[in-house]
Amino acid sequence: MEKEAKKEGFRKYLEASGVLDALTKVLVALYEQNDKPSSALEFVQQKLGGPSLSEYEKLQAELSELQIRYNELIKENQERCRELEELKHTQVEASANKELDVGNTHDEELNTDVVKC
Repeated sequence: MEKEAKKEGFRKYLEASGVLDALTKVLVALYEQNDKPSSALEFVQQKLGGPSLSEYEKLQAELSELQIRYNELIKENQERCRELEELKHTQVEASANKELDVGNTHDEELNTDVVKC
């Protein structure tokens, strides 16, 4: 009895959501076809708005290619970020060395002045 109630509840759910009506229309369209399609499943999928098997396979291949390209770009971006960090580090070191050199040159000038006096 409980199983029947579950079935009835599910049927009402399908009916209320329009699934039964959509499937009925597609099956009637298939029935009324004079030349039956080679793949009834593909016919139903197309009528319900889904991609055909060949379109699906094409989309899967495209997705795979895009995933590979995405991974390549992520790797390239990480490499560029690493290079940027190295350049920043090099620039900081160069600035620090330049400040030391300027300071040493200034000290030497002062020492020279002192010696001249």
